Amino acid sequence: MFIQTEPTPNPATLKFLPGEDVMGRQGTANFTVSDTAIKSPLATKLFGVEGITGVFLGGDFITITKEDSKDWQTLKPQILGAIMEHYTSGLPVIDQGSGATTGTSSASEDDDELVSQIKELLDTRVRPAVAQDGGDIVFHRFEEGVVYLEMHGACSGCPSSTATLKMGIENMLRYYVPEVQAVEAVMAE
Repeated sequence: MFIQTEPTPNPATLKFLPGEDVMGRQGTANFTVSDTAIKSPLATKLFGVEGITGVFLGGDFITITKEDSKDWQTLKPQILGAIMEHYTSGLPVIDQGSGATTGTSSASEDDDELVSQIKELLDTRVRPAVAQDGGDIVFHRFEEGVVYLEMHGACSGCPSSTATLKMGIENMLRYYVPEVQAVEAVMAE
């Protein structure tokens, strides 16, 4: 197995591409503490590497966030080993009976027309670009002209995330959906 790595705009985060599906079309999974990783054998193994503070599982990539005091030269071989070990074990990425939730912005029948339009724009114009950088943005709610989004993976804690939200996403949503007045980040649950 050959695993590629790519830098992200967040210096504390690195993107790993195992060349195989990670979550596939199931959505994404974000683990910001090791206690929640029990739902994922892969994330549990990665949190076993000292210095890992976050694991984000995307369609075909894994984004790892590290403590500031650790350096990638030391962590990278351990992370690569953990990923290879997981894929050779035959274990699933997410346990089916775990009740694990995956991030998605996809429109549902319960959404009103504005929310459906916002989610469609996020899914088609924002999420693919953000995934390229090793992250994801998930819709939370639209309330009194404000769109609330949660940032995952490389986007969470990224120095440029505020600019991405305000200058990129907010401007685009305001252009296509005049009812949108602002975009705000919500903290991961």
